[in-house]
Amino acid sequence: MTQEMEKRGSFKNMKVLVAGLARSGTGAANLLSSLGANVTITDKKSGSSLKASIDRLDPSIKVITGENPEYLFMEADLIVVSPGIPLSIPPIVKAKEEGVPIIGELELAYRVIKEGLLPMTYDPLPVFIGITGTNGKSTTTTLVNLMLGRSGFRTLLGGNIGNALTEELTKLSFKGEARSLDYIVAEISSFQLESIDKFRPNAAAILNITPDHLDRYRNIEEYIDAKTRIFENQQAGDFLILNADDPVLMEVINKKLEIRSIRPEIIFFSRKREVDGVYFKDGMIYANSTCFPFPTSHLPLLSQDELRIKGIHNLENAMAASAVALASGCSYEAVADVFRDFSGLEHRMEFVEEFNGVRFINDSKGTNVGAVVKSLESFNRVVLIMGGLDKGGDFRALRNLIAGKVSTLILLGEAKEKIASAIGDITETFFAHDLKEAVSVSLSKAKEGDVVLLSPGCASFDMFKDFEDRGRKFKEAVRETVKDKRSSQ
Repeated sequence: MTQEMEKRGSFKNMKVLVAGLARSGTGAANLLSSLGANVTITDKKSGSSLKASIDRLDPSIKVITGENPEYLFMEADLIVVSPGIPLSIPPIVKAKEEGVPIIGELELAYRVIKEGLLPMTYDPLPVFIGITGTNGKSTTTTLVNLMLGRSGFRTLLGGNIGNALTEELTKLSFKGEARSLDYIVAEISSFQLESIDKFRPNAAAILNITPDHLDRYRNIEEYIDAKTRIFENQQAGDFLILNADDPVLMEVINKKLEIRSIRPEIIFFSRKREVDGVYFKDGMIYANSTCFPFPTSHLPLLSQDELRIKGIHNLENAMAASAVALASGCSYEAVADVFRDFSGLEHRMEFVEEFNGVRFINDSKGTNVGAVVKSLESFNRVVLIMGGLDKGGDFRALRNLIAGKVSTLILLGEAKEKIASAIGDITETFFAHDLKEAVSVSLSKAKEGDVVLLSPGCASFDMFKDFEDRGRKFKEAVRETVKDKRSSQ
C-alpha cells in the first residue's frame, strides 16, 4: 500500500486479499469491491461446502477455495482476516514479516466509517459502541440497541451477534437502503479484537472474563489480552463500562490503566455493592453516576420483578446494558420500558416447554464453563445436558454447583468422556447418542419442580452446524418427546 493510499484512506484500485469465506469475509469482500478495490477471497474449505457464501459475493470478486496460496498473501496491498482465521497461520505470519498490512473485518468497518469513504454524509459521524465479554454479549448488545431505538436514535446493529458490520454498511450505502445513523452497536469477540489497529469505540463494555477458546489461545493470559484490546485506543471523553464483581477483569484493567496518562471515563455495574454506575440492591436496579448525560444519584430504574428476562446472568446483562445506554444518552424511561418488554433471545436461557411440572430450558449458547456456571446459579434442581466440541474448558470448576444443584448429568458429543472424568463422579451420569436420547433420559429422571437444562459448556461443531442448529434440534426433540408422552397418557 502506498503512503498516498494510506493518507487518503482510499481502497480504490488497491489489491486486497480477504482470508476466510464466512459471514465476515463475504461482508468485507463485498464492501471493498463496492469501494473500488481489486478483491480476492480465499478459504481452505472446498468450493462446494462454501457455495452459499460464494453465491453472496459480488461477481467482480476472485474466489480461490481449497487452499491459501502464500503468493496471494505476499502480493496483496492489504490483507483482511476473518475472525475464524488465526493470525498464526503461515501465510499471514510470512506476509506480516514482509510488511503487508493486516487488519480484521471490524477494523475495516471502523475505518470506512471514520474516514468518510461511504457515499453517504454523516454529520456528525456515528458513535461506535462495542460490547465484549465471555458471556452475555448478545443479550446486552441487543438490549442497548433496543434502548437507543426507544430513545429515538437511529442505529446499525452488527458484529458477532449476526450480520457482519461490513455487510450492513454495504446494504446501507450501495443497495438502496441509505439512511443516516446515530450509533453503530457491535457485539465484539476476542477473535475480532486480535486484528484491530485504530479501532476506537466511543463506549466500550467488558461484561466478564472466564476461560474460553483455549483451543485457540495458548493460555488464559492471551485470551484476556485479546478481550481487553477493546479499550486500548480509547481517549479522554470515551466511556469504559466494567463489571465491578469480576476480580480477574478488575485486576487486569487496573494494571493496564495505571500505565496510561490518558484514560477513558470508567463506569461500573455491580449486583453486589453500590458503585459509580449501575448497581443492584434490595431487589432494585439503581443508576448512580455523574458520567451520564443526565446525572443521577442512586436513582431507582426498575425492580428486579419488572425484568422479563430471568436469572442472575441476565440481571448482570441488564445492568451492563443500562450503563452503556445511559452513558450514550438514552432516557431512563426508554431503559425501563425495554426491560419490561424484552423477553430474551433464542437459545439463551429460552423456555421451551413444561410437562408434569418439569420445565425445559434451551441454553445452547452456553458454550463455555463460565456460561454453565451462570445458568446453574439461576435454578435449584436441575437435570443437566452437557457436551459437544471441547474448547479447552476446565470442567472441574463446576464440581460444587453440580453437587448442590444437579440430580442427573447427561453427556453427549466429543467431550463427553472428558466431562465425565472431571465431574461424572458427583452425581448420576449417563451418556447419550444424540439430543433426542438425552431429552428422553432427562424426562425419565426429572421430577416435578425440576428444570431440564441444555447448557453444553462446549462448541457445537462436532454434531451440529452451529449453536443455533443445536438449540433448534433440542427444542424439536423436547416438543416431540412431550407430545408423545401426552398422547400416551
